Amino acid sequence: MSKNFELMQRAEKVELFAPPGMPTSVEQAMPPSTATRVPANEEITKLVQRLFLHRDHADGPKIVSLSGIARDDRSSWICARAGESLASQADTSVCVVDANFWSPQLHTQFGVGNSTGLAGSLNSEGSIRSFATPLSGGNFWLIPAGSARPDLFARVERWRARFAEIREEFNYILISAPSLARESEATFVGQLADGMVLIVEANLSRREALRWSKERLDSAKVSVLGAVLDQRTFPIPEVLYRRL
Repeated sequence: MSKNFELMQRAEKVELFAPPGMPTSVEQAMPPSTATRVPANEEITKLVQRLFLHRDHADGPKIVSLSGIARDDRSSWICARAGESLASQADTSVCVVDANFWSPQLHTQFGVGNSTGLAGSLNSEGSIRSFATPLSGGNFWLIPAGSARPDLFARVERWRARFAEIREEFNYILISAPSLARESEATFVGQLADGMVLIVEANLSRREALRWSKERLDSAKVSVLGAVLDQRTFPIPEVLYRRL
């Protein structure tokens, strides 16, 4: 069993998204450039299956927030790839939403603009779909953050109303949320979702930080659905590692 796996298990038993005997990581790769589309890797495919498509999850989460422990860039990359994977597997509508107004990056994953989006929907009328951008496949949508930076707590009821619309308009929603370094904002977004997935960077995220984050989210009544151990390196060839 890997040291990273043991570290994660000791951190208040946060569930790892992988079947027994398989490594729990997202392939080590930097976020793609604006025009590059990268297929979801095996672990992201398993992530969306465990969250949304498992046959025992008929009453499972519909809207899930993803937050890094300290950084934003990897959670937005994983959110984009998970959305692509889910849209390719589900015969229903999927939407990825950028709720990180402090470091909006989700639109760059798909090479689209950020002039309008979630921020605009909070201050303007119109259906929530009018603030969304259609992506590939016909069932895949993006609501970018938008160019403005609204006060998250100034219009709480408006936030809740818009997220209720998003829930009604799309079948599955993945939210790229602020990292837990911005605790209040990440927690608020997590409360609008059915639960949160933590993005934990191998060799960078400390066990104490993970435990602290889990405790704070529990106290705020944010359900932690699991964690993804990201950017793990393999001290032995991965093909042999998978046999351990």
